[in-house]
Amino acid sequence: MNRNSGKMLLALASLAVVAGCASTKLDKPAEVEKKDVTTQRTTTDTTPGTGASTVTTTDLSGQQTTPATMDRVIYFDFDSYAVKDEYRGIVESHAKMLKANSGAKEVAEGHTDERGGSEYNLALGQKRAEAVVQQMKVLGVGDSQLEAVSYGKERPAVDGHDESAWAKNRRVELRSK
Repeated sequence: MNRNSGKMLLALASLAVVAGCASTKLDKPAEVEKKDVTTQRTTTDTTPGTGASTVTTTDLSGQQTTPATMDRVIYFDFDSYAVKDEYRGIVESHAKMLKANSGAKEVAEGHTDERGGSEYNLALGQKRAEAVVQQMKVLGVGDSQLEAVSYGKERPAVDGHDESAWAKNRRVELRSK
């Protein structure tokens, strides 16, 4: 094989990779459902001897209140960055904690499984992290408390080359900063 043939094969291989990446759309915005997650009511305590006071309470019925060791991992479907309904409780718990502690900060770390190229997986991991961050912002968390980063496929949670390992690697981990 001469030098020109090698260059031609390299050019064709590069074109095939670019064409494969071009068919995947990652430029649409993260899917976020906006909804009111709390209702507030004002009550007046008129117990004799305590004086009257007005207290605003938050109705948390249907919401899970978790301790400081709350879940921190949100899993995703293959080739998706939509936060599944089953993980919204985790997002809401972290948002509640951040709103209660204005000095607290968290990083949403996006991860993917090993399939696909590095650039594609970095972009997908970023979209996953941004989807979680966007949901927290909708819930009232300030921009300065959140950061989204992507590690793509570089930091797998589980070693393995099957669906069970891949499913555990498609995730966003929420870490205190």
